Amino acid sequence: MEQKIRILYADDEEQLRKLVKDQLTEGGYYVETADDGDTAVGMIDANAYHVILLDIKMPRMGGIEVLKYIKQKKIRSRIIMLTAVDDLSVALEAIKHGASDYLTKPYESENLLASIARVVAT
Repeated sequence: MEQKIRILYADDEEQLRKLVKDQLTEGGYYVETADDGDTAVGMIDANAYHVILLDIKMPRMGGIEVLKYIKQKKIRSRIIMLTAVDDLSVALEAIKHGASDYLTKPYESENLLASIARVVAT
């Protein structure tokens, strides 16, 4: 039996977390969520994820800080930034620190699913 792709989605917007989780679960993925970067780091330390979706602006620890933590710990998860921050310099910083993709909100679910499929295949 094929192993389900495990995804962690960290975002402080509760409704969006539920929407994304539902969409990805329907797409056949196993999804867990975190409401801030600090919680995400604890979950990353305790579990292995194939893909981690991160918002940039979250309380206590933002997405870029979580991304730097993942890089420092040499965690092999693929990272996709999913954020309302539509700023080229922030996107470049995220890519520099190891993000595989950068999607802006509002997003098309087809684009998110395609991004996940792409990063999982690499």
